[in-house]
Amino acid sequence: MAKHKTLAFFIPHRGCPHQCSFCDQRTISGTVHAPEPEEITQTCREMLERSGTLESAEIAFFGGSFTAVEPAYQTALLEAAQPFLGTGKFSGIRISTRPDAVDAAVLERLKAYHVTAVELGAQSMCDRVLRLNARGHDAQAVRTASAMLRQAGFSLGLQQMVGLYGSTLQDEYDTLEQLLACRPETLRIYPTVVLAGTKLAAYCQLGVYPALSQEEVLDYCADALCRCHEAGVRVIRLGLHDTPSLRAGMLAGYFHPAYGELVESRLYLRQLQKAAADCGKPELFVETAPRTMSKVLGQHGCNRKTLAEQGVTLRVQENAAVSPGTLLANGKCCGVYGNVSEK
Repeated sequence: MAKHKTLAFFIPHRGCPHQCSFCDQRTISGTVHAPEPEEITQTCREMLERSGTLESAEIAFFGGSFTAVEPAYQTALLEAAQPFLGTGKFSGIRISTRPDAVDAAVLERLKAYHVTAVELGAQSMCDRVLRLNARGHDAQAVRTASAMLRQAGFSLGLQQMVGLYGSTLQDEYDTLEQLLACRPETLRIYPTVVLAGTKLAAYCQLGVYPALSQEEVLDYCADALCRCHEAGVRVIRLGLHDTPSLRAGMLAGYFHPAYGELVESRLYLRQLQKAAADCGKPELFVETAPRTMSKVLGQHGCNRKTLAEQGVTLRVQENAAVSPGTLLANGKCCGVYGNVSEK
């Protein structure tokens, strides 16, 4: 999973014409007010002074539907960011928005203010799921907006929300393939979290949510990471950022403070099991890249425990010659991103 550097400003709900079943942006981001242009200027200046050159980082406007924000406010934020772009500064501006809030006038404005990447909150490509969760757009809106953004030269990012109300496991796999068909450069995968006061919270109280188990969602995300790796699409986020407000407002759903590592650990487990089966011995010795030991062993040693339950003793050693994302198991090198489960 690729690391992605951003200086993010959250614009909760502002510009969004719908109240989706899952949505409470203030709780998700920990933000209770939309930033003023002066805050953009001050924060960007402080980060440059503190960090020096930031050519690999972007300024990002997330949270609400940026291109649906009133034009004057949208322009004011973009203008505030302009002095901090260029050589030795931020590389560009990234925004997130709704698929149905993209048109020719929007693209012209974004180009004029050096926006380089646009992420669309697709969430699902199943029209039934989109209707059940009050998204207010259909899957075709995602395809249309994606094509417009790519044609205009923007870096396209897409976002998928796994385990929405009414979604089946097959819906998730179908959604992934349709998102990849839109040819994005990046993808964010967010397992659904149920927040107090949302429609999903009411569904929980009625006992009709969730439909997918924690294991199903985790295995799906592992498969999705493999599939994106195969397709050359960077997964730049797995799971929501952990904030105090998210913890306080969370009622249910698929949350872990390090969900991305949890998913990668599942991929390592798959390869450990395959290596153990191939060698046919009660002891499995593997070498892994530095700083990947925790992923190999799993959260609280869960991968080691799983293998032990299957009669295999796991021994792990770090080796600087082993590349990240691979294992050297009993002298044989294997990659962890090529093992997709049966659907």
